[in-house]
Amino acid sequence: MLARRLLARHEEIKQALLARISSLEDPAAIADPTYREGLRGAVGIALGYAIGAVEREESRPRPIPAPLFAQAREAARNGVSLDTVLRRYVAGYTLLGDFTLREADAMGLPPPVSQEAMRAEAAVLDHLVAAIAAEYHAEVEDRSRSLQRHRGDLVEKLLAGQLSDAKDLNYDLDGWHVAAIAVGLDRGEALRERAVALDRRPLLVQRGEGTIWAWFGGGREIGREEMEQFLASPWPPGASVVLGEPGQGLAGWRLTHRQAAATLPIARRGRHSPVRYSDVALLSSVLQDEVLISSLQALYLKPLEEDRDEGATLRRTLRAYFASERNVSSTAMRLDVNRKTVTTRLRAIEERLDRPIASCAAELETALSLEELEDDGAADD
Repeated sequence: MLARRLLARHEEIKQALLARISSLEDPAAIADPTYREGLRGAVGIALGYAIGAVEREESRPRPIPAPLFAQAREAARNGVSLDTVLRRYVAGYTLLGDFTLREADAMGLPPPVSQEAMRAEAAVLDHLVAAIAAEYHAEVEDRSRSLQRHRGDLVEKLLAGQLSDAKDLNYDLDGWHVAAIAVGLDRGEALRERAVALDRRPLLVQRGEGTIWAWFGGGREIGREEMEQFLASPWPPGASVVLGEPGQGLAGWRLTHRQAAATLPIARRGRHSPVRYSDVALLSSVLQDEVLISSLQALYLKPLEEDRDEGATLRRTLRAYFASERNVSSTAMRLDVNRKTVTTRLRAIEERLDRPIASCAAELETALSLEELEDDGAADD
């Protein structure tokens, strides 16, 4: 009986609710006429759904009408906040409750009847709010993924040298850039924080699960101290971060990314992060040449294995020697031995290599760095 009285006043309640919604916000703020018309229809459907619950007095709510879900997605697409969407439902609940109490009083119904009707309406509100909020969030996530795909495709085209309109990136390609690649980050907050610290505008693109391509752009070149600040910043455990070198314009934007990409295998195989391209430029190039890798190992490490400990002492001496900028005294201090011992070991190395260390220092350092990377990778495995 009460539900039929409310249904008879459905249009009146709907108009009153639309007026209340208009008082809560400016309907002209949404330019899309399809959205505005859909809102009017959704208000009527939601009211009918709530009144139907009063009539049926069911413990389990009926399925929510599809147009309400569609309108929630339209709200997200039109930039209407979720708070606004839910406030409309609360306003509808309040208004319907007022009409329910007045009708029950006019019909002379006992309080338990009106209270039961109010409980049914409250249950409908809870059900609607949860479902509509979930649908709204789903639309936001879908749009975010779609935007990420579009930005990713656009970035791929620009990196490949294709002419594309880059305005959708909202990033100035004419300035100075430094690229970063992060693996093991679910979200880009850490990269955005670094951009703020560097006073740079970030461009972040999700590329696969847990991988983010990033650029930090600005009107001036990033200085040495700023780069060191970036390298010294702490990162989440398990993240591998690499950094290219500063570059200007579209060509520099491409080059700094390629430098970061070339550095990534080193960061992923090693234990240190972040890694800057200029610190490992030679090594990153060597890693792309299997013939060179095998040759360096055969020419510069294999001969040292003829020593009694398979060359472990000689390799350790070489590492200390290069770390000490080829100074014998500093090397001796690092190894906690005397100068004569270092000199003897260096001479033994030259005999096994059949050439002076000075003539192949770069190759030796690279071969030793490759060995460290392999050891690190084996330890991680």
